[in-house]
Amino acid sequence: MSNADKVKQVVQAIAERRAELFALLKEAIAFPTVSPPARNTDAAQTWLARRLAECGFAIDRWTVYPGDDNVVGRLKGTASEAYRSLIINGHIDVAEVGDDAGWRYPPFSLTEGPDGRWYGRGTADMKGGLIASLFAIRLLREYGVELRGDLLFQSVIGEEAGEAGTLSALERGYTADFAVVADSSQLRLCGQGGVITGWITVESPTTWHDGMRSRMIHAGGRVHGASAIEKMMKIIAALGELERHWAVMKQYPGFPPGSNTINPAVIEGGRHAAFVADKCALWITVHFYPNESYEQVTQEIEQHILAAAKADPWLKDHPPTFRWGGRSMIEERGEIFPALALAPEHPATQLLCRAYEQQCGTPPILEMSPTVTDAGWFGQLGIPAVIFGPGELAQAHAVDESVDPQELLQFAQIMARFIADWCNTPKKEQSV
Repeated sequence: MSNADKVKQVVQAIAERRAELFALLKEAIAFPTVSPPARNTDAAQTWLARRLAECGFAIDRWTVYPGDDNVVGRLKGTASEAYRSLIINGHIDVAEVGDDAGWRYPPFSLTEGPDGRWYGRGTADMKGGLIASLFAIRLLREYGVELRGDLLFQSVIGEEAGEAGTLSALERGYTADFAVVADSSQLRLCGQGGVITGWITVESPTTWHDGMRSRMIHAGGRVHGASAIEKMMKIIAALGELERHWAVMKQYPGFPPGSNTINPAVIEGGRHAAFVADKCALWITVHFYPNESYEQVTQEIEQHILAAAKADPWLKDHPPTFRWGGRSMIEERGEIFPALALAPEHPATQLLCRAYEQQCGTPPILEMSPTVTDAGWFGQLGIPAVIFGPGELAQAHAVDESVDPQELLQFAQIMARFIADWCNTPKKEQSV
């Protein structure tokens, strides 16, 4: 029997054995891998590593943070040197639940609702995509579909808290010719903009008693001092000017105008009511387009703010300082999500579109996601990638998070077709 005939059997078996897929997902949902607080994925990763090993994957597991390990499985192809390789990537952590009193269904028990949808934290974001991918692979193996190129399965930690689990896997050497990040996209092929957070700090070299304020602000006081909080207000105003300039002057296909925002999200300043504030720190979130790097946008922000500071009699002598990004919102209070441009002409993208059309009967939608995922790290390191998974974005992080079971099945069927196609594509045929 040919590989193509075996793939047809797999696609049919996914529909017929849907109960097995939902049973696997039920097991995955039962692990409360919420982040934050994080540091709670070890049991889930042990379970997933066992499932990958059952499919013939060689397992590598290492600690990113105590209690949070990455797991990467490698299924070596029968002719790895000559055929294309693929990464399937997903995060095992899920959004926090908080007080679950508002949930109709228990968040960590997969439950079928009267509307036919399946409920539970992570069904859409993104254990649904992770487990449906695993189920597709299990059946490809069971039906003896040959994969000549390598297949890598990355189950990473920390995406919900801006932690660089995916970056850690790439730094460890787990790369490939293409990557599918199976995050919530409602079966649309997506790229994304980027996000970086940063801290802007204004600090006085001198701490002044509150009683000295009159000499700082009134005629003849002759004290060259200032409230760091009040000076930060000037910086916030300057950020707003730059944000409006970006909205007018910058654009990118697939994004509504003004999507590149600068959000002054958190402000911390002052030490006590008896003192003039000697320090103020502003935490900002910056969204940027795929034709920019986070290095470019942060440099632009710094130049604009420092120019504004030079126009202020006190800030010109005490300019603000900047700290950008980080590998963890929990450990460092900073994060980076690089942008990812779509590559419609890439052979892997075209094969994925073909697999979608074979399964669904219509071409897929290609668009830019309004959110961010780990997919940008692949593009940052020169690996073509796409966001493609089941689940509506509106369900991610939502109370009573749910997924359409038919969408899960279709995703598994599409992925079975695509994996078999791409991992049997000779390297010499790839061109961009």
